[in-house]
Amino acid sequence: MSEKSKMDRRKFLKVGGMGTASIALGATGILSLTGGNRALAASTQASAKGVFGGYGPLVNDIGGVFKLPKGFQYRIISEEGGKLSDGRPIPSMFDGMAAFNGRNNSTILVRNHELTSSTNNPVIGKNPYDKENTGGTTAIVVGANRKVQDEYVTSAGTIRNCAGGATPWGTWLTCEETLNEGHGYVFEVDPLDPESNLSKTPIRDMGAFSHEAVDVDPATGIVYLTEDAGPSYFYRYIPVDRSQKIGSLQKGGKLQAAAFEELSSDEASSFYSGQKFGIVWKDVNPEKPTFEARQQGCIQFSRLEGCHFVGGVFWFSDTSGGSENLGTVYRYIPATNTLELFYESTKSNDLESPDNITITPWGDLWIAEDGNGTDRIIGITPEGDSYVFAENMLNNSELAGPTFSPDGKTFFVNIQSPGLTLAIWGPFARRNSGNQRRMGHAAPPKNYEPKISDNLASFAEIQGMSNLEAAAYQRHGIPII
Repeated sequence: MSEKSKMDRRKFLKVGGMGTASIALGATGILSLTGGNRALAASTQASAKGVFGGYGPLVNDIGGVFKLPKGFQYRIISEEGGKLSDGRPIPSMFDGMAAFNGRNNSTILVRNHELTSSTNNPVIGKNPYDKENTGGTTAIVVGANRKVQDEYVTSAGTIRNCAGGATPWGTWLTCEETLNEGHGYVFEVDPLDPESNLSKTPIRDMGAFSHEAVDVDPATGIVYLTEDAGPSYFYRYIPVDRSQKIGSLQKGGKLQAAAFEELSSDEASSFYSGQKFGIVWKDVNPEKPTFEARQQGCIQFSRLEGCHFVGGVFWFSDTSGGSENLGTVYRYIPATNTLELFYESTKSNDLESPDNITITPWGDLWIAEDGNGTDRIIGITPEGDSYVFAENMLNNSELAGPTFSPDGKTFFVNIQSPGLTLAIWGPFARRNSGNQRRMGHAAPPKNYEPKISDNLASFAEIQGMSNLEAAAYQRHGIPII
């Protein structure tokens, strides 16, 4: 992730001076959301079909922080430079985040801090991995009333904790986005056992590289990883111990990178005379995975960012991919071993620099932007409609760490700098696990679907592959026809 231009400090102080506990904006909050907007509403097609297609236009926030649709409100629950529960400073550069069940209907957020060695608000740890470095993670315990009950450091002494991912067993995998010697690892953080020895022990077999994000396939225990570099590679980690318990990933495993490779005649269809390619996974040395992935001709992406595994599908974004360098979104389906190019932006108003992504409890794909101008949360439905859910009014800083509370009633997101964590609630759609699975095989909005030639579309139909799979081959220069 990039370090974006900073907001006007006086504007931040004016907002921050209200106090985090008192800021609640929205139709039923302290301040009402009224006025016009420039954002997309739900499509008329969606309305006519009687399916969910967004929450309508955004309305201006008189607090000047966050635009949301009518009926939604937010509270700033944490801001950099404030105090943790034990008096240590709240670190800056808020980034990746996940939500876990806490006691008495509370939510425990674990949050990354993308910090290097020099900062005004470092992560000050009691048991750091490397005391010379200022990155790490914090946790926020949020009550059912969406107010903070506790806030504390969970790991320290790391560098540029960018994104990461939640495990099915209730821990957070925090990733270092760095190539500094002795760093560039993934660490497992248990929010119920903060600053433990586990939190400062790198999972070395997951590789030393510029990590971005990870997520776990709960059906197999395999971990999928993205790399934030140029070029980037797509990896998976096959643990020796797939019990999916705290510390199991530390017991070793195999790191592999994805590649396109021509299939043997018995694996390929005999109905078409072109070359037949498929996804293969190539073993790489965890101490030099990027070098070995390059040497073995693995798939090169522009710069990979956020990811999310749900409904049997691994979603991930390439923030500067595509013909216009505005970003692409891919999905990998382990059951069929297929890679698809789901979305390729050609206009910045549609999507610019996709970063962290998530699937909502009701099944939509939500994408947080990290572009050059105003950043938003973009939604895409399984029916192929798109909408804007939120917009950062405060500054040009990226939005990061989108995640939902376990009950699906509260959406949490960060403005990276100056760091703010927001809790957002309102008339969200009901949880729908069926739609989450459906999203994994849905077509993108028609206007945004990657374009392929008629010849390639015909080839894809003959081979029994989707146009999105064919588009992935084509964009990466694979001569399948």
